[in-house]
Amino acid sequence: MNFTVYSKENCPYCYKVKQVLEMTNSSFVVYTLDEDFSRDEFYSEFGNNTTFPQVSCDGKKIGGCVETIKFLKEKKAV
Repeated sequence: MNFTVYSKENCPYCYKVKQVLEMTNSSFVVYTLDEDFSRDEFYSEFGNNTTFPQVSCDGKKIGGCVETIKFLKEKKAV
């Protein structure tokens, strides 16, 4: 499983989801707001008023931190 994390600076949920992915030895790449993408690009991809982080696995959108942890539990990775 390869994860993509769309993150922003100083976001506690972004930090947490990255920690969980590291703990499970998951392969992931992090894209950061204003470095790798703009807020408009983010909303265009995930919808207006979407919160950070947003995570996808192998191209499939999972959701935020809570949804990602639930996904990992379902896959028995946590």
